[in-house]
Amino acid sequence: MLARFKSAYINLGIHRQMLLLISALMLGSFASYGLVLNMVYNTYDNQMYEKTSELLNMSSFEIENQLKDMDNLSFRVVTDEQLQRYLFQLQQQTSIYEKNVIRKKITNRLVAFAGSEKFVYSMLAIDREGELMFAGNREGIPAPMRPELIRLAQQHGGSNAWYAGDQGELIAVRQFKQFSGSTFTLNDLGTIMIRVRIDRIVQEHVESSSGSQLIISDGNKILYPEQLPLSRTTIDEGLGGNKPYGVIAGNGESFFSARIQSPYTGWTYLHMTPFDSMFQRLIWIKQLVTVVFIGIFLLALLLGTKLSRSITHPMERLLQKMRTVETGNLDQLGELPADPSTTRAQNEVGLLHRTFNRMLRRIRELIDENYAKQLVIRETELKALQAQIDPHFLYNTLESINWMAKMNKQPEISRMVEALGFLLRSSVNMTDKVIRLEDELDIVRSYVTIQRMRFEERLNFAIEVPPELADMLIPKLTLQPLVENAIHYALEPKIEACHIRIKAWAEQDAVHIVVEDDGPGMTEQFLKRLHQGQVQTRGKGIGLNNIIERIRLTFGPEYGLQIESEPDVCTAFHIRIPYNKGELYDVQSAVGR
Repeated sequence: MLARFKSAYINLGIHRQMLLLISALMLGSFASYGLVLNMVYNTYDNQMYEKTSELLNMSSFEIENQLKDMDNLSFRVVTDEQLQRYLFQLQQQTSIYEKNVIRKKITNRLVAFAGSEKFVYSMLAIDREGELMFAGNREGIPAPMRPELIRLAQQHGGSNAWYAGDQGELIAVRQFKQFSGSTFTLNDLGTIMIRVRIDRIVQEHVESSSGSQLIISDGNKILYPEQLPLSRTTIDEGLGGNKPYGVIAGNGESFFSARIQSPYTGWTYLHMTPFDSMFQRLIWIKQLVTVVFIGIFLLALLLGTKLSRSITHPMERLLQKMRTVETGNLDQLGELPADPSTTRAQNEVGLLHRTFNRMLRRIRELIDENYAKQLVIRETELKALQAQIDPHFLYNTLESINWMAKMNKQPEISRMVEALGFLLRSSVNMTDKVIRLEDELDIVRSYVTIQRMRFEERLNFAIEVPPELADMLIPKLTLQPLVENAIHYALEPKIEACHIRIKAWAEQDAVHIVVEDDGPGMTEQFLKRLHQGQVQTRGKGIGLNNIIERIRLTFGPEYGLQIESEPDVCTAFHIRIPYNKGELYDVQSAVGR
């Protein structure tokens, strides 16, 4: 599928290619930008939701504080010394008149407490005889509810208990426990019931300008408000969400819900705010960015079309001209009429038209001249590289040393001198630029013979070359410098024996020759510097770049030398030459190619 699309794209005209390319680039840029922008939006939305949730929940904390104040109020009431004394006296009196007088005093004391609290709807004290003492609205606590409240207070044993009725009542209940001075008898003296105006607390601490609705639930029923502002399904979804905040769809619109559970009462406070009104500016910015993206895309497409047409239209005319002269005589190319509107233009297309005729008239001359120059340049480069190999030896002195070694019965010195003489003669004689692989290996063997006198058993050398590759032709002095390099960099730094091996094999139309050692190897950074010529070698022999260039100049750019190395494991020099089947290679022909 991809290949068919690529083929179809290549076969399109430049105008359509540019339009497709511009569209793809714009869409790709917008997609990437949109992805990043969406991530930014999500991050911003999450932070906005979190901060908004914190602000909404602050009102819940204020409500919690007011409920704690009501808790403290009930504690002050049940620990009030006068009320404690009155209730104790009430149990000791037998006179109905005296009891009524005491109950009147208790009522007055309750009025004093209730009158200073704006969030108290009513107070009701019930003594042990079941008599009632009111402060505030007498209808605040229905009679059928009172026995249940008394049992609730007794169950909590003097601590405050909250009761939420079915009609939206919120009542703080606490039992009177007797204490006298430093002695606590904790006898039951009665029960105090405080009906709290939860609606007034919510109205004072919850901002209603944003349309936010507060729902308070104890887990089983809704404590506030009495009339639900939303459907029960929407409220239950907000109460049962996995996250403390989020967006909920309900009642035909979206709501931002923020939920927090009270550590004091265990109740759940749920804020439901219309999402559109709360985040209207953010939604508007997102829509604006989308419209701007679409506008930029259309504008870029329009400008891209004009730019493409301004480039492709003159090129189409030039192409028509080229097709007209394709089969013509090169001597008549400059006489073809030019398009005045195009040739007068000072841009690149106009310059292309103006130079078209002159370029065609000189094509033949440039081809011939360039071909001849390349032959001369490559031959010169080959000779310059080969001229770097210029050893200076004294053959007569070596012959004298060899004669003296034989006379003194020193066969090792004699072999060493003979090998050195063979090596030097091979180096100096540069008439043959390419030699047989077997002859090159003879040079290597002579060099190794000399080095074995020095390193003895530390030098472990082996040649693994099939006999059928002996007549392959290779540039002279290609392998010997690599073996010399292996001895310098692999054998000399080591104390133990070093293995150096030359192996070769044929593969299709190429011959692969590898010189490898098990020395310390080279790092990737060192190899990079070596290829760039930034490494100063120890010796003054033939460099790796010399070998690479001679192989390429002899056989072509597709052949050469590669270095593979692994630190503390091995180093391998991989040579690739053509499979020439033993035929004598013409260097001039190779350079000409």
